[in-house]
Amino acid sequence: MAGMLRLAMAFSVLLSLSLPSSHAQTAACGNYKFTSNKIFTSCSDLPYLNSFLHWTFEQSTGKLQMAYRHTGITTSNWVAWAINPNQNSESSAMVGAQSLVAFQQSNGTTRVYKSPISNYQTNLAEGNLEYDVSDLSAEYLNNDEMIIFATWTLPTNSTTILQVWQQGPVSSDSPSVHPTVAPNTNAKGTLNLLSGQTASSGGGGSRIRKKNIHGILNAVSWGVLMPFGAMVARYLKVFKSADPAWFYLHATCQTSAYVVGVAGWATGLKLGSDSTGIQYDTHRNIGITLFCLGTLQVFALLLRPNKDHKFRFHWNIYHHATGYAVIILSIVNIFEGFDILQPEKKWKNAYIGLIIALGVQAALLEAYTWYVVLKRKRSEKAPRTANGVNGYSA
Repeated sequence: MAGMLRLAMAFSVLLSLSLPSSHAQTAACGNYKFTSNKIFTSCSDLPYLNSFLHWTFEQSTGKLQMAYRHTGITTSNWVAWAINPNQNSESSAMVGAQSLVAFQQSNGTTRVYKSPISNYQTNLAEGNLEYDVSDLSAEYLNNDEMIIFATWTLPTNSTTILQVWQQGPVSSDSPSVHPTVAPNTNAKGTLNLLSGQTASSGGGGSRIRKKNIHGILNAVSWGVLMPFGAMVARYLKVFKSADPAWFYLHATCQTSAYVVGVAGWATGLKLGSDSTGIQYDTHRNIGITLFCLGTLQVFALLLRPNKDHKFRFHWNIYHHATGYAVIILSIVNIFEGFDILQPEKKWKNAYIGLIIALGVQAALLEAYTWYVVLKRKRSEKAPRTANGVNGYSA
């Protein structure tokens, strides 16, 4: 038990040091040479979706010559790069974005066009942009890289832009809705066209930290402390010498898990309210269910009948059923969270290893406690023999 608790604590520390990462960048932008021999004065390795931006900006004319590169894609993907004139968009940079879209068509040609985004249900329809865009073209290279070229005419007082980039599937030569996992939803940020300095838009870095905190709190509480507390109650109470210590340890684990879990649930609610138009229905619904069931479990302690009470049997059934349901739903929802947050694979593997370790220890303890219980029953049923010397039973 102590070993598993130390392992859980180590897992929580490791998680707290981790950050969600995008796919590895394939090449630094400064080393790239375009086949058309085009040269740009600045470039930036974008932090998500294997993307890069190259540009030359003339502030006196507002001319922005750019090339957006997106690697690691296939002919079944579309890519887009956009400028959003509204730099004060806190929740999402998508609505209002003036985008350039490109994808490979089924006939082998590359289509590139302008698409203004007016709502979250956009289908990337072709249309006019708020800014003048010329020299628009695109090329698909090496079966894994799309490049969009264009020249934008921006207001001469614009030195910082809010950029958005994205990728999604193509179906029947038409763009479909892009995924809503972390790399896609985080693919946005401000860019200073003069200095090349980039920053997360609208507190994006803060949202990433909140997502990390949300994930860590829920993984440690619902995913580690809760099953560990259940194991304490299941296996320690068999030993008479552990009574009532097992109960206080069990109550401490479960109450701590609930308090930390509620904090994680609250950060999830805040993330949901700050992410307008982005919704993870399965993860959210399971989270609400967990909060309700966990609250019932905590308040059930206040209604816990005495051992000899006639309702104690029914209370036990309710308590055990609800507790195991919470544990199962917790583990399922943590994996839902991994799919949304998409941290490095080692963190998901670490949690899988921890769950396997808990499962193996539970199986061994289950076998041992059954051995203890059966041995105790045989001992209680064994006939007592008279001691011929002192007359006491043996």
